[in-house]
Amino acid sequence: MPVRTNFGSAKSSGFTLVELLVVIAIIGILVGLLLPAVQAAREAARRMSCSNNMKQIGLALHSYAATYKRFPARKGGTRHGPRHCKNHGRLSGHIALLAFAEQTAMYNQIQAGDPSHTNWCSTGIPPGGPAAWRNWVVWRPAPAYLRCPSDPGPRPGQREISYGMSVGDSIFRVRGDQHQIRGLFANRIFRSFADITDGTSNTVAFSELLNSRPFPAGGRNGATAEAQTVPHNKVYVRNVSGIHKNPSLCYSRTDGRFVLGGEIFAGRRGRNWTDGQPAYVAISTVLPPNGPACAGPAGNFGDQRDMVLPPASQHTGGVNVALADGSVRFITENIDTGNLSAGPSGNRLRGPSPYGVWGALGTIGATDVSTLD
Repeated sequence: MPVRTNFGSAKSSGFTLVELLVVIAIIGILVGLLLPAVQAAREAARRMSCSNNMKQIGLALHSYAATYKRFPARKGGTRHGPRHCKNHGRLSGHIALLAFAEQTAMYNQIQAGDPSHTNWCSTGIPPGGPAAWRNWVVWRPAPAYLRCPSDPGPRPGQREISYGMSVGDSIFRVRGDQHQIRGLFANRIFRSFADITDGTSNTVAFSELLNSRPFPAGGRNGATAEAQTVPHNKVYVRNVSGIHKNPSLCYSRTDGRFVLGGEIFAGRRGRNWTDGQPAYVAISTVLPPNGPACAGPAGNFGDQRDMVLPPASQHTGGVNVALADGSVRFITENIDTGNLSAGPSGNRLRGPSPYGVWGALGTIGATDVSTLD
């Protein structure tokens, strides 16, 4: 019996090359549509985590004030003894808040010192720690709550952070002039609730800063910027004369985003959480969030005298701030900053800020109450 064959009528059950390419193209389009949404969701989660960190800082601040009836100073500690022993009066206010932010073990270690450590002091490290700029192993890992997940700079296990204490609209001698700082945190001055006559809900306490890594700290004299490589909100431009009378001069050293090529800068923002110098742990309410930071000609290393230090973040359009009442709000980059070509109203706490709503939110008792609403 003959065998019948019909090979020509067999149908393929697989995809043709054209069909496969169409499927790949469709998947690529879907991924392209979904990726921005995924990235936005991730940033929203990072921003929420960052906000929660600031709430923790705000709660620690209020717990400290409830215990001691005052707020910590931005810079304090012990001053007597050899230069690298004690902490040279530069211990950051972040250290004072440790015990109120679930970091009691670290706080106790710092207060205990280390008599066996004789690298810097022949008698060992005394209670309170060594000079605040020293890379002591006990305080080398900054607490995790001081790092914003959106900030790519701070490295776990190092002294690098993402949050700063407010010096308000002060520019002149913010490094050490105790009685001229119009913000909440000053040098060896411990404010109380009674000092905040503008109202705690109208006064900035903390805000974000972008850590300066990977840009160099700059040593004694700073580093030279190459054109369009150094973001102006991660570092500060040095040697800008006259900023205490005209803070808008900071803009003349940038192209609107980057430090101009050839300018001298220092990458010290957020690089050392234990040192209370403004270059490391302070923010100011003069130029708007994500504006350029700059310093006057006086001072070397991170010890500049006159400084403009806007807060900065990777969040779209602005920064988180913690107010003196413990609440956290988002401040946009287009907040009213008044007359940035004007000098401050004076070297005393009283007197309205010339820097609009933003400046008023930084002062503690300048009778220039402005609300975020």
